[in-house]
Amino acid sequence: MTGPLVVVGDVLLDSDIEGRADRRSPDAGVPVVDVRTGIWRPGGAGLAALLAARDAGEVVLVGGFGDDEAGHRLRRLLAGRVRVAPLPMPGTTVCKQRIRAVGPCAPVAADGAADRPVSVVRVDSGDGRIGHGPLPDEVEAEFGCARAILVADYGHGVAAHPGIRALLGRRLHDIPVVWDPHPRGPAPVAGASLVTPNRDEAASLVGGDGGFGDRARELSRRWSARAVAVTLGAEGAVLYRRGTKGTVAVGISPDLRCGEGYDVCGAGDRFAAAATAALASGDSVTNAVRRAVDVAARFVRDGAVSSLGMGEMRADRTVVAAAPSRAADPPSWV
Repeated sequence: MTGPLVVVGDVLLDSDIEGRADRRSPDAGVPVVDVRTGIWRPGGAGLAALLAARDAGEVVLVGGFGDDEAGHRLRRLLAGRVRVAPLPMPGTTVCKQRIRAVGPCAPVAADGAADRPVSVVRVDSGDGRIGHGPLPDEVEAEFGCARAILVADYGHGVAAHPGIRALLGRRLHDIPVVWDPHPRGPAPVAGASLVTPNRDEAASLVGGDGGFGDRARELSRRWSARAVAVTLGAEGAVLYRRGTKGTVAVGISPDLRCGEGYDVCGAGDRFAAAATAALASGDSVTNAVRRAVDVAARFVRDGAVSSLGMGEMRADRTVVAAAPSRAADPPSWV
């Protein structure tokens, strides 16, 4: 089937500030980070769309964009990489800012590595959320010609929009629909081809002493999903397909397995995007999950989001683990 791969969800603006932490602030004892580098990149569904474009060629991103500097920056970062079908969004763009450092006053990496930046703090800002108003005609048209759809839910309203859910319901029987859920988001639409909760999400949704295969089976029943793949980090994933008795454990090749301490930011998006692209090309769900585990493992090994090389910031400031001055703006130190 021809047509674009459509990614629908909450679009965020992410930034990473990296430097050295050789001293502590005398008033609070927190690390003082002397900034060396910084980058901007699309986050949330924006990141999922960029990653999907590596596998699927033409990608359309359906998501909300704020009319503020952060929203305009997002548009510039995405331009020429994916096509955007915007949803109106009141409020300010949601921004996630990570401050990461190496040095004697930085946190110690889980694997003891001293040369790998570790997050000191994450600062979230912005209050933008999609309402329940009518959808633009362009959005309905993109859903109608999609060859596969990935819902990248980040809990800010897009996946809960009644119109979006209705459009998804119309396409479920024609094309693959993959749903990457979020703890603050709604349940996936019934009948999704594949739902991809991570280990923590699956454990919070299904308690008890059962393994993750049992949790995948229960979530498939609860969501009426055709398949559920619980991602397990360095352990790969476990897949349950509706109508089968057992589960499939998909491991990571030993040469791709990374220990604790590696940056895994974006690994879930990489997994979901690769699985969607594989399903769009005609792969079975089992092969799609195997492909996604391999692709996500390579992504983490190669530096995760740090390997994307998006817009660079000016690195001419010192940061004392401080939040942006106004929620409406991107980080104010630039």
